[in-house]
Amino acid sequence: MLGWRAPDRGALFVVSGPSGVGKSTVLQGAMARIPGLGFSVSATTRAPRPGEMDGVHYHFVDRTRFDALLAEDAFLESATVYDRSYGTLRAPTDAALARGESLVLDIDVQGAAQVRRRCPDAATIFLVPPSIAALEQRLRARNTDSDEMIARRMAQVEQQLAAVDQFDYLIVNEDLDTARAVFEGILLAELHRRSRRGSVVRDVFEQLGR
Repeated sequence: MLGWRAPDRGALFVVSGPSGVGKSTVLQGAMARIPGLGFSVSATTRAPRPGEMDGVHYHFVDRTRFDALLAEDAFLESATVYDRSYGTLRAPTDAALARGESLVLDIDVQGAAQVRRRCPDAATIFLVPPSIAALEQRLRARNTDSDEMIARRMAQVEQQLAAVDQFDYLIVNEDLDTARAVFEGILLAELHRRSRRGSVVRDVFEQLGR
């Protein structure tokens, strides 16, 4: 893992892209190398799966509580998928960033659009497949999904890719090593913006006697 002085305020990263494009792979590498970087813990109405812990994997809430949080505008983004709702809570996210921690949201393009509206300083990153045909080949090569599931995922690709021009950074994942290097470079650059390093400026000025 790399080592440096934590930023005064953490960064919020939004990562999107179609299923099979390699988001999990590049994220795992970044998590292992970049200190102070973690996943945001979402709230959900679905029941915990075996081994999942409340507050670690998700904040598990019932439908009534989730709807109350929606009414309070407590989410940076939220969505309902197959009668299960998910959302990124604003308060714990803001608290983590204020502590100098940085968070990654791995969400779809609709969720990313919501975050952009509520948190315009978030850095948004979109992973692009080298081609739609290559993406389908990758999904089939994983041997984890049925033909029906692959067809469902591919039906969503057009909607995902149509939002490509709404993101700050675009990474074409044609070569994995290159994609990883570019992804980590983006994160590192954002974490070293002067706006996040006011304490460094103050330290330098103090040494200069200013």
